Amino acid sequence: MHFLYPAFLFTLLTLAIPVLIHLFNFRRYKKVYFSNVQFLKEVKEQQASRRNLKERLILASRLLALLFLVLAFARPFIPGKEGANVGKQQVVSIFVDNSYSMQTPNREGSLLDEAKQKAKQIAASYSINDRFQLLTQDFEGKHQRLLNRGEFNDAVDRVKISAQSRELNQIIARQQSLLNMQANSPKQSYILSDFQKNIQSRSPVADVGFPVNLVQLKANPLPNVAVDSVWMLNATHRPSESERIVVRLRNYADKAAEKIPLKLIINGVQKAIGSFTVNARSAQTDTLSFSGLQGGWQRAEIQLQDNPITFDNKFYFTFNVNKQLPVLLINDGTANKYLSAVFAADAFFAPKQVPGGNVDYAGLSTYPIIILSDIKTVSAGLAQALKTYVSKGGTLVVFPSADADLNSYKAFLQPIGAAYPQNLVTEATKVSAINLQSPVFKSIFEVSPQNPDLPLVKKYYALTSGSRQGEYLMRMQAGQPLWQGSTLGRGKVYVAAVALDEDFSNLPVHALFVPVMFRIALLSGHDQSLFYTAGNNEPIETVPLQSTEKQLVKLVKDNETIIPDVKQQEGSTMLYLPAQLSETGIYDLKKQDSTAAVLAFNDNRSESDLSYLSPNDLEKLFPKNATLLNSDKLNADSIAGPANSGLQLWKLCIILAMIFLAAETLLIRYYKTNKTSVSQPTDSN
Repeated sequence: MHFLYPAFLFTLLTLAIPVLIHLFNFRRYKKVYFSNVQFLKEVKEQQASRRNLKERLILASRLLALLFLVLAFARPFIPGKEGANVGKQQVVSIFVDNSYSMQTPNREGSLLDEAKQKAKQIAASYSINDRFQLLTQDFEGKHQRLLNRGEFNDAVDRVKISAQSRELNQIIARQQSLLNMQANSPKQSYILSDFQKNIQSRSPVADVGFPVNLVQLKANPLPNVAVDSVWMLNATHRPSESERIVVRLRNYADKAAEKIPLKLIINGVQKAIGSFTVNARSAQTDTLSFSGLQGGWQRAEIQLQDNPITFDNKFYFTFNVNKQLPVLLINDGTANKYLSAVFAADAFFAPKQVPGGNVDYAGLSTYPIIILSDIKTVSAGLAQALKTYVSKGGTLVVFPSADADLNSYKAFLQPIGAAYPQNLVTEATKVSAINLQSPVFKSIFEVSPQNPDLPLVKKYYALTSGSRQGEYLMRMQAGQPLWQGSTLGRGKVYVAAVALDEDFSNLPVHALFVPVMFRIALLSGHDQSLFYTAGNNEPIETVPLQSTEKQLVKLVKDNETIIPDVKQQEGSTMLYLPAQLSETGIYDLKKQDSTAAVLAFNDNRSESDLSYLSPNDLEKLFPKNATLLNSDKLNADSIAGPANSGLQLWKLCIILAMIFLAAETLLIRYYKTNKTSVSQPTDSN
C-alpha cells in the first residue's frame, strides 16, 4: 500500500490525545455513608470491571476513527500494473495557453482565469514533493526549470495575455526538452487551452514517450470581425498627393456582420471613415482615399468597433512620404541628355549621375530605381551587385549602348531571367501596340486612345524572351518587344531593345517617353513592409544601418526600449528582434537620437478566428498516450498519473472512520454498567 500524500501521516501523533484524555479523566465519586456496606462489595467489583471494559472499547473506537480519518487524508492506494514508479518524485509539465483568444469571457471571468485555476488544481492533486514546469506561449527561459508547488502557484498568478501563438508540435517539443532531462522520474504533461483550430500542427504530433493530458476549456461562441491586412495602391508617396489604401476585413463568424464602422487615423488625425458589411466566414476588400500628407514617416491605424472581442479592433501600419525620390543614372562617364532632361522636369526626382566603373555597390539599396544606359560592357562585379539589388525589391531599367558588347549583356541579364539583346537588326519598323494592361500605362491615359501616335524604329536589338514570366510595354510590328519587363524576387527589370540614341529610334524624343519613365520611377517605390507581426521570430529587413557600441540601434515606444540584434547582409540591415517585443503598436527605429524608420507591429490574426477543435479532432491529432480530460469534472480522481492509478482506499477509510465513530456513540449511549445481580446467602436456621 502507498500514500498519495504521505506527509499527512505525521498527524498520527494526534492519536495520543484520546489516550491522554483516557488516562487523566478520573471520575470523582460522591461519598455516601452506609451503616453496613459489606453486602455492596460484590456489586462494586462487578461494576468496576464492566466500566473498565466500556472505557477501553470507547478508547479503541476513538483511536480507530481518528486513525482512519488521518489515513483518508493521506490517500492510501494499492498501485496497479502501471505503479512501478510509485514513491519516486514526479515531474509534471503544465502548459497554460495565454494567447489572445484566452481573453474570451466565460463563467470564471475569462478562459485564462479558468486555465490558471485548473493549473493550480492539477498541481494540488500531486504530492507535496513533486516538481512542476509552468509553460506558456511566451517560451521564456524562466519556464525551463522545475518549481515546487508554492513557486508554481505564484508563477501561475503572474501569467498574462501574450501576443504569441504556438502550434501543438512546438508546445509538446518544449515540454519534452525539459522532461527528458529528468531521466529517473515519472513524467506527466498537461495542456490547458481552448484549442483553436490554428493551434493544430502542419504535421502529426509525434509520440513523446510520456502521457499527454489535454484539458479543453469551453468558450462561448462569439462573432468577430478584424482587419486582416492593408496595402497601398501608390508605390511612391508624394507630399499632398491623393492616396488610396485597400483594407481587407475578415468575418470569422457564421453569420454576416452588418455595417461595421471603420475609420482611418494618420498622425492622430482622422482621414477617412466607412461602414462595411462582411458575409459570414468570408473576407471583403474596400478602398479608402485620403490626401494632405506632409513629408516624413506616417503613423497610421485603422479602428473598427466590434464587441465583445476587442483585442483585434486596431490595426497599425506605417509608411514614408518622400520629399524627393532618388534616381541613380549609371552611364559610361557621359550623362545621357535625354534622361537628364526627363528627371530635370520634376523637382520631386533627385537624379545622380555615376560612371559604370565608379559605382558604390553597398549604397545601391538606397535608390528605388537605377537606370543603366550607354554602357558598352557590363562588368561582372556590377552585374552581381545589380542582381542583388533587384532581388531585394529594386527597379532596374536597361538601355544598351549603340556599340554594346552583347556577350556581357547576356552574362548580365540571363542569370536574372530578363530579356537580353542577341543581335542587331537594321531594318526599319514601328511600334504597333502598347500594353494598356500594364501598371505602367494604367494612369497615363484617361481614355484609351484609338489611333495613338507610336514610336518609329530605325534599328534595334532582337531581345530573347527571359526565363522569368514578364510583360511587354511596347511591341513592334513583327511581334518583337521594344521594351520588355520581368520580375526577380520583389524587384523588376525593364530592358529596351534600342539605345537612347535617335539613330535607333525616336523613342527618346517621343511624347510617351517622359510619362513612361515617370511611371516606372513612381512604381519603383519599395518601402519596407507596412506592418509586422508581434512575437514573430522572422528577421526584419530595413535601410542600411551601421551600429557601434556608442551608436546602438534600438526600437523605442513610449517608455519601452528594445535593442535588436543587427546584422549586415548584402547591402541591407537585418534586425533580429528579441522575444520581449510582444506589445502591439508603432515603434521608432533609432540610431542614437535620429529616427531611421518607423515600424508597426500587430497581433497574430490567426487568434481572431474563434473556431475550436472538437474532441474527435483532438483524438486524430494526438498519439495513443494522449488523454482528453473533462474540464468541468477535473478533480484528483480524473487527473492522470502513476500515483493515482490502482485501487483507491481513501473512501474505505472514510467509511471505517464513520463506523467507529458510530460505535463510540452506541457504546456511550447503550452500554450500561449499573445492571447487576447480587446473590445473598440464606440462613439455614
